[in-house]
Amino acid sequence: MSIVIPTLNEEGTIAGTLRSLQHHPPPVETIVVDGGSTDGTREAARAAGASVLEASRGRGPQLNRGAEAAEGDLLLFLHADTTLPPDGLTRVRRVLGDSPAVAGTFRLQFDAASPLLHFYAWCTWCPWIRLCFGDRGLFTTRPAFEAVGGYPEWPLFEDLELAARLQNYGRFRFLDAAVTTSARRFRRNGVLRQQLQNLYLWTHYVAGTDPARLAHRYRYPDPSDARAHAESAD
Repeated sequence: MSIVIPTLNEEGTIAGTLRSLQHHPPPVETIVVDGGSTDGTREAARAAGASVLEASRGRGPQLNRGAEAAEGDLLLFLHADTTLPPDGLTRVRRVLGDSPAVAGTFRLQFDAASPLLHFYAWCTWCPWIRLCFGDRGLFTTRPAFEAVGGYPEWPLFEDLELAARLQNYGRFRFLDAAVTTSARRFRRNGVLRQQLQNLYLWTHYVAGTDPARLAHRYRYPDPSDARAHAESAD
C-alpha cells in the first residue's frame, strides 16, 4: 500500500495526518509530494517519517509524481488535512484484494459541526461518481490507475475525472466508512459562501465546462502570499 499526499504550505497539518497513519497496520509507504511550499512542510513531513518529493504545483501533477515513484501495488490518494477511520487501510486492502473492484472511495465527515456541512457530508453517502472529490480519499490498484492514464493535469476537478475514468474501467466501490477532513476553507470563507461557490463550479463542470475556464474562481493558497501561509495552519 502506497499513500500519496499532495502538499502546498501544509506545515500546520501534515505532521498530524502522517502521525495518524502510523496507527494503521503495515506495510505502508507514505509519500508526500510538495508543490513549492515556502513554509516548513517538507521538513515536517520528513520528521514524521514520510518520503518527500517535489513536483510542479497542482494536485494532478503532484499526485501523478507520487504514484510514479510509489512501490505499492495499491494506491491511496489522501489530502494533507484528511485522516482515515481506524480500520481504513484494512478496508481498502479487503476491497482491492478480495473483490473484483479496481477502485473506490470513502464517505466524508468534517471536523466541525454545522448543519450545512452535515448535509454536505450526508450527500457523500449517495453512491454517485460525480461526488467523488479528492478529500474523500480515492484508492485504486496500480494497473487500473495506469490503464486510465492517471490524473488529468487539470487546474480543477482532476479528482472527479479520475474517479469517473476508473468507474468506466472497472468496478468502483463506495465504502460505508468516513474519512475526517478539515473544514478550514469553510471556516475561512464562510460555510454558505464556500458551499455556494463549490456548487456553482461543480454544476458547470458536470454540464461540460472546461475546468481551465473555472479555475480562477477557486483560489488555492499562493506560496508567495504570507497571509495564505497563516491560513494554511488554521
